[in-house]
Amino acid sequence: MEYKLSFRQYHKALMKNKLMGLSCPRCGAVTCPPQMSCRSCTAYDLEITELSGRGKITTFTTITVAPEGRESEAPYIVVLVELEEGPWIMGNLYDLDPSRADLSLIGKQVELGCRVFPGDRYSDGPMARPAFRFA
Repeated sequence: MEYKLSFRQYHKALMKNKLMGLSCPRCGAVTCPPQMSCRSCTAYDLEITELSGRGKITTFTTITVAPEGRESEAPYIVVLVELEEGPWIMGNLYDLDPSRADLSLIGKQVELGCRVFPGDRYSDGPMARPAFRFA
């Protein structure tokens, strides 16, 4: 079995500020980030689709102790976003001072941006990650 949308393709698209996902012709669900099968009905016959990157914050956390090699980035905010198309994805919220993060963030509309993080000794070089800003 082969991935319809590989993580390499997913990250290449993110570097161009495009969020790619997989839509299921059987049940209509959208899966993101890419997986082998539909997140809803487990079908394998998925189609690659570009997502809007817009959604609302469902929850968040502030990271004060960053992973090794990324200490200079802390503190930062990680949000869980429910996309307009249905799936929930995590990413950084980069246009708010982390010291100002409070429960008023829940439900705020955001849109996708992209941040490329430098590689560390555990990765295979720089990688794009979803990042969000207020819409």
